[in-house]
Amino acid sequence: MNGVHTNGHINGHTNGHTNGDASGFKNPSLQVTADHQLKLIDAPIHEPEPGEVTLQIKCSGICGSDMHLWKSGRIGSLEIKGDCILGHEAAGIVLKCGEGVTSLKPGDRVGIEPQEPCEKCFLCREGRYNLCEDVKFSGIWPYAGSIQRYKNHPAKWLYKIPDNLSYTEGALLEPLSVILHGIKGADVRLGCPSLICGAGPIGLVALAAARASGAHPLVITDIDPGRLRFAKELVPRCETYLVSPKLTPAENAKEIRKLYGDDEYSAPASVMECTGVESSVCTAAFSVRRGGTLMVIGVGKPVMNNIPFMHLSLAEINLKFINRYRDTWPAAIQCLSGGILDLNMLVTHKFPLEKALDAFNLCADVGNGSVKIHIVDEVDATL
Repeated sequence: MNGVHTNGHINGHTNGHTNGDASGFKNPSLQVTADHQLKLIDAPIHEPEPGEVTLQIKCSGICGSDMHLWKSGRIGSLEIKGDCILGHEAAGIVLKCGEGVTSLKPGDRVGIEPQEPCEKCFLCREGRYNLCEDVKFSGIWPYAGSIQRYKNHPAKWLYKIPDNLSYTEGALLEPLSVILHGIKGADVRLGCPSLICGAGPIGLVALAAARASGAHPLVITDIDPGRLRFAKELVPRCETYLVSPKLTPAENAKEIRKLYGDDEYSAPASVMECTGVESSVCTAAFSVRRGGTLMVIGVGKPVMNNIPFMHLSLAEINLKFINRYRDTWPAAIQCLSGGILDLNMLVTHKFPLEKALDAFNLCADVGNGSVKIHIVDEVDATL
């Protein structure tokens, strides 16, 4: 499975490289270093603490945030200050239960919510635990992520997945959770026009979710024609718009609005911005209709100086943001197991755990046409 291509859109990539032979590793794990290097190491295996279980991670996706942490060493205030195992989009199987765990047993297949909030601060007490400042988040230094064979995780943040879901789908629960949290506040409605900015993995999930929610007409934007063709295959009833770098955000927005109709009411009532790129956020702001909602889901640079403040203000556009997710895994499981959404098409490449470095090198090659890359472990592991 070295670079297996899974759906016919892209030729399989097999000629990567790896720093060393991981075949003899007990716990092969992909680490990022503070000086922006990746290395495959044999990580220690720890006994589960009370309330924890030891998992074998069967599938872990590569997220854009993993690439940020590798290439720039940080996401906002979150900084890589030492060696850290990456990964947070994952599913696995329970191998061992720590003291006091009664909700799970060895052999249970689970999706992994990768955050462990403090449960003591006012935000946790209010139920907004995704905003907890003392959260332990998988793959954010110093907390080990999911690109390894064995990982300990609190049982309370694991969710059993039904037999009709694969580990691949279990790993897709995390990006779906981002969109389930975002779409709640985006005011996406049945029969109402909606716009998605960015046809990367998160934007494509947003497109599929908006379609399943009944939004129409639907338009998705990107600067890459290949991504837009992929979006059209995923949701054939959507329209696509290739963003022109020669036009200003306001000019691009004017062209986008033409795809909906001629009057203000026809313009998108809800916009989900999924890139975090400043020019795209500005285009989204000019695209949404007066009184509409702009939900920024993408992660961008710390400061944006060109947001059209008075346009947003005078039009009473509701500008909103999200951070991760909360209470989304049960709904995400229902969406996939119930056939409401089928996201398997997004996974264009799979690599075995021992070839995780190759997977990241492929992901870093923006011209290869990959969408979502999964790292899988098909070993029947034991402790």
